[in-house]
Amino acid sequence: MEKTYLYSFAFLLSVSSLISCTSKKSATSEKTGLAYNRPENGGFQVNNKFKRGPGPGLVEIEGGVFVMSGSATNVPGQELKDYNHKRETTVSSFYMDETEVSNTNWLEYLNWIRKVDPTNYEYYYDELPDTLVWRRPLSYNEPYVDNYLRHPAYQDYPVVGVSWEQAQRYCVWRTNIVNESLLREQNYMTSYKDLNGTGKNGKKTNAAATAAKPTGPFNTDIYLNGQYDDKGTKAMKDFGPAATAANANGKGPKGGATRNVRLEDGIVKQPYRLPTEAEWEYAALGLIGNTSYENISNNKIYPWDGLGISSAKNKTRGLILANFKRTKGDYMGVGGMLNDKGSITVPVRSYVPNDFGLYNMAGNVNEWVADVYRSNTFADADALNPYRGNYYQDKKVADALTGRLEKDAYNRPIMTAAVSGKKQTWAEKQAAAAKADTLKNSYADQRGFRDEESKLYGEITLVNNKSRVYKGGSWNDQALWLNPATRRFMQQDESTADIGFRCAMTMLGASEIRSVGKPQFKPKQQKPFNAKKR
Repeated sequence: MEKTYLYSFAFLLSVSSLISCTSKKSATSEKTGLAYNRPENGGFQVNNKFKRGPGPGLVEIEGGVFVMSGSATNVPGQELKDYNHKRETTVSSFYMDETEVSNTNWLEYLNWIRKVDPTNYEYYYDELPDTLVWRRPLSYNEPYVDNYLRHPAYQDYPVVGVSWEQAQRYCVWRTNIVNESLLREQNYMTSYKDLNGTGKNGKKTNAAATAAKPTGPFNTDIYLNGQYDDKGTKAMKDFGPAATAANANGKGPKGGATRNVRLEDGIVKQPYRLPTEAEWEYAALGLIGNTSYENISNNKIYPWDGLGISSAKNKTRGLILANFKRTKGDYMGVGGMLNDKGSITVPVRSYVPNDFGLYNMAGNVNEWVADVYRSNTFADADALNPYRGNYYQDKKVADALTGRLEKDAYNRPIMTAAVSGKKQTWAEKQAAAAKADTLKNSYADQRGFRDEESKLYGEITLVNNKSRVYKGGSWNDQALWLNPATRRFMQQDESTADIGFRCAMTMLGASEIRSVGKPQFKPKQQKPFNAKKR
């Protein structure tokens, strides 16, 4: 039965007198004149002090227009399929990892798995990198098989032997770890110290704090959906009607009712993910360093300026600027004066970062990107944020009335194929929920959008919906693969000793990152509504 809450004006005034935590400088709606963040006005809360910023490990990439594959050069041995179709493309601003994900970063992931589910050997095994990728029939690489992932000598080297699928799962894990840490360290949730039974100075915490111990791993989506009852000492004040009424009647908790952080509060970070191919290529080129007033002074064919692959600076003159093979047999230079200084991979902060501050966007390891491979992707794809690989899914709802999401054994929402390309009516939504089992895969998988695979590749092809793009060149590649426009593909469940990855994150809000010193329009602020003067 639908519940209706009726409040008299006198009652609302009495409620407001009981709430001492209301902000004195509440923002006011331009359209209704009602103040935000005040319980007497219905409890609508707005964060008017939001400041965006990257998650741990990320740097800001201001987007813009560029020519996809514009850096491509005619190199002997290169084929047309190794490049994208040249096309003017715009990439929205986003965040990207400063470095490749390292062995230590991956071991942290494995340690977490062992901690949260120590007897689930299958889970741990599935996330182990394939160290056997180092084996070669005619090469003695066995020391890397045994040592590369775990020995401290390689702790800052990029993780390899990880498939695209494993990289995807790492991104999901990292999102949840970062958001849980953010919420607990700022005491929106129970702090880590209280959660583990020790507060300040090692004193035992009270039973209420320790009772909040989670029954499974933290998940951002499940938390935002209100399916966690874990509120710390600085939990958000709840100004909603039900909480306000409870406080007014003396039935609310001491200090007033609190709630989970919401997406509207702007506190949790967006999901970590693999960058799209367009994002990766744009970030690798770093043309922002060659741009003034929308004019690009000179193009690039590598993440650094110039046509060469060695440094022109006095102190580093002649040193190679990336980790790759100079010839078919030269992996690192001549003994006594090693050049790129790495027979295999090198630490993730090696060489000089590009103009966005990104390390090793050429060489060291190739990097997985999100896209499904097609040779003609960018002849068809949209000009804004082009991407091939969309597979539309929805979170499975366990209770249509409360909106509670269905979870798996690790508190992750269960995903189902999307059943509609637009918002359904309430009746349609209820009908769809009633026969959910019959709606699987009813919405088209966009990975095959506009494909005529038989026409493009004939009856036998290695290209399919699990063929994923990787880019950047590696320690095991020659210089022609260092060009950001080059692209290759491999099955998403396979791995090699020369493919790693880095994560990205969507940037919300304004595209311009820094406006200081740049010409701007300055709109006038609307004058606040004053009922007494009307």
